[in-house]
Amino acid sequence: MAAILRFMETTKPLDEAPAEVPISEAPLLTEHDSHNAAGHTAPLEGASRVSHRRILSIGNRKIVTDGLPNLFWHDIYHYAMTATWPAFFLVMAVIFMVANGLFAFLYLTAPAGIANQSPPGFLGAFFFSVETFATVGYGDMHPVTPLAHTISTVEIFCGMSFVALFTGVMFARFSRPRARILFADHPVVGPFDGKPTLIIRAANARQNVIVDASARLRMLRYETTLEGETMRRVYDMKLVRETHPMFVIGWNIMHVIDKSSPLFSLTPADLERDGVGFILTIDGVDETTSQPMQSRFTYSHDAVHWNHRYEDLLSTDENGIDHLNYARFHMTQPIDAKTGRPTGEKATGRKVTDDASDEGETSA
Repeated sequence: MAAILRFMETTKPLDEAPAEVPISEAPLLTEHDSHNAAGHTAPLEGASRVSHRRILSIGNRKIVTDGLPNLFWHDIYHYAMTATWPAFFLVMAVIFMVANGLFAFLYLTAPAGIANQSPPGFLGAFFFSVETFATVGYGDMHPVTPLAHTISTVEIFCGMSFVALFTGVMFARFSRPRARILFADHPVVGPFDGKPTLIIRAANARQNVIVDASARLRMLRYETTLEGETMRRVYDMKLVRETHPMFVIGWNIMHVIDKSSPLFSLTPADLERDGVGFILTIDGVDETTSQPMQSRFTYSHDAVHWNHRYEDLLSTDENGIDHLNYARFHMTQPIDAKTGRPTGEKATGRKVTDDASDEGETSA
């Protein structure tokens, strides 16, 4: 049964990365929805000592982890919540069929224990087990011997427990809040109010109200200590505005590159040399459900467009009505590094498609 349930296991990101992790243990995050492949997990009391191998997908990279204790039975709820819908229903169906098959064999050990059994043999016992497991009770078939009554009593208890657990997990999966926040494919760096500024564009694809939204931007960088150990450090990046009272349409998240910035005096070559990456996290409260939600996106150093700005989404028609064209959401255009004016070159980037609105989607 454990092998069947393990089919539900899917990889989900952890909320935060550690501040300092040896490079030999922690690959740089390079894509959205990533894992903390470097974190250390203390063995739980009573956990299996068998080493557990797991393959983590980080964007288009695969990381194999070894040496962790097998904690599968401690994480069944996690697997049930993170499995895909087809996998979830498949596993539930397999458990249902296997359980009823086992009870059918038990009924066969009670000779003439089921009145009006039809068809005879295993198939009739299986159908009677399904009716008992689901507490249907059509009335045609019923237990008549003490042993059959005992088996049906145990099965009714198991059936009610299964239905309760299945219903609870189903409700939890349906009611889990999901933030449909759209993140631009490329951060841009260019002058803003006369200062070099890193800008990342985000939008609320659901266009409902996210109350008291807050944004946090962090930079990850490989550095070598005085002792010669290479570590990945995390730097908090100060934002021009860290909160948004009502995040409904869009948000340009800006970080000024001044002397206090970890990006100060760095060039694209420096970012590549140090394996720099960025993690942007946005969270808030869904006004409709009053539930907290969170979305996260990570960028590698080569995703940054230097001396670029985003294409303008806003236009006004002849009737004075404003229009936002999200098809241009990911598009950027080169600018003059001093004036910030477009250079006249064609904008680059991709257009938003229906599937793009789910990019960066996670839930908390």
